[in-house]
Amino acid sequence: MARVFAHSDVVTLAEYSRVPVINGLSDYSHPCQGLADFLTIIEKKGRDLKGKKLAFVGDGNNVATSLLFGATKLGMDFAIATPPGYELPAPVWELGQKFAAESGSCLLATHDPVEAVRDADVIYTDVWASMGQEAEAEMRAKVFPPYQVNAALVAKARPDVIVMHCLPAHRGQEITDDVADGPHSVLWDQAENRMHAQKAILAELMVGG
Repeated sequence: MARVFAHSDVVTLAEYSRVPVINGLSDYSHPCQGLADFLTIIEKKGRDLKGKKLAFVGDGNNVATSLLFGATKLGMDFAIATPPGYELPAPVWELGQKFAAESGSCLLATHDPVEAVRDADVIYTDVWASMGQEAEAEMRAKVFPPYQVNAALVAKARPDVIVMHCLPAHRGQEITDDVADGPHSVLWDQAENRMHAQKAILAELMVGG
C-alpha cells in the first residue's frame, strides 16, 4: 500500500511491482476511503442505492473524485457544490458522466451548497486544504466559509440525511460541532469501517485474487 502526493507515483509502483499495489491515497483519488464510505452508506441506507442522493460540499479533491466514481458505479445520484475555481477536474467529471450514463445516476455540479444538498440522503464534507495544500490554507479559509456543513445546511436535506467526513475534521471550519456530534452524524461508524474495508481489500487480493 502506498500513500503518496503524486498519483503518478502509484502508477509507477504498479508498473514495476510483482505484487498488487493499493492506492492508500494520492492527489487524484482516495479509493480506500471511498470503499469505507460506501460500506457505511449501505449499512445506513440499504444495498439498493438507486435513487439515493449523495451531496459533497467543499473542495473538488481526491475524496470527492472517489465518491463521484463510487456513486455512479452504484447508480447513486451525485451532487457537488464547490467555490468557483475549486471544481473537480474536467477529466474526472467526464469519467463520472460516463459511469453515470451506464448506471443511470443523475449528476449535478454547482456553486450553491443549498442546491446540492436539496433532497440529499447523504451529505459529505472534507477539509478545505488537503495534504500538500498547506500553503493555500489561509487563502482557502477566506473562500470556503459559505460551504460549511452546519445545522442550517443539513436542514435543507432529507429529514433522515446522514452526514459524513473522512476525518480528521477542522471543527468550526468545514463542519460544526453540533453537526459532527449530532443525530445525523455517522462519522464514527465511518471511521470504524475504514478497518473493515481495508481487510476486505486484503482478503480479495491475497485470497480471492
